[in-house]
Amino acid sequence: MNLPNKLTLLRIALVPVYLLLMWLGQGAFAANVAALAVFACASLTDLFDGRIARSRGLVTNFGKFMDPIADKLLTVTAFIVMVDMERMSAWMCVVFVAREFVVSGLRLVAVEQGRVIAAGLSGKVKTVLQMAAVMLLTLDLPALSAVTALVLWAAVAMTVYSMAVYLWQNRAVFHERDASHA
Repeated sequence: MNLPNKLTLLRIALVPVYLLLMWLGQGAFAANVAALAVFACASLTDLFDGRIARSRGLVTNFGKFMDPIADKLLTVTAFIVMVDMERMSAWMCVVFVAREFVVSGLRLVAVEQGRVIAAGLSGKVKTVLQMAAVMLLTLDLPALSAVTALVLWAAVAMTVYSMAVYLWQNRAVFHERDASHA
C-alpha cells in the first residue's frame, strides 16, 4: 500500500464525510464551508496521487482500478446531493453520469482489443469544471449565483463535448469485429 494508493483510499473515505456534512448541515453556511473543505481536500488527492505514482514509479494495478472509481464516486455523490438539495437540475446530473458510463464502456471495449484510451485534455478540463461547479454549489452563496450558473453550464457543455471527443477519436473501437462471433 503505497502513498498514491493511500491518497486514493483517503478520497473514498472523504465521500461519506462530505455527504454527512451536506445532509446533516441542512444548508447551514458553516456546514457548507466544512463540506467545501472536505471536497477540496478530496479533489487534491486526485491531483497528487497520479503525479506521485508516475514520478516515483509507483503505478499499481490497484491504483489503475481504484483511482477512476474514487473520482467518479466523489463527483457523482456530490452531484446527487446537489440534485437532492435542489441546487442543480436532475438532467444535468444525468448528463454527468451518462458521460462516465459511456467513456467507461468505451474504455472496456478498447481494453478487450488491446487498446488503452488515456485521459485527454477535454476530459481533464471537464473534471476541473465539474469540481469547480461542485465547490460553488456546495458553498451556495447567493452573491456567486451567476458565477455558479456559468461554471455549471460550462461543466455540462464540456462534459458533452469531451464525451463526443472520446467517441470520435476512438470510433475505430466500434469497427473491430469480435473474433469469437466470426
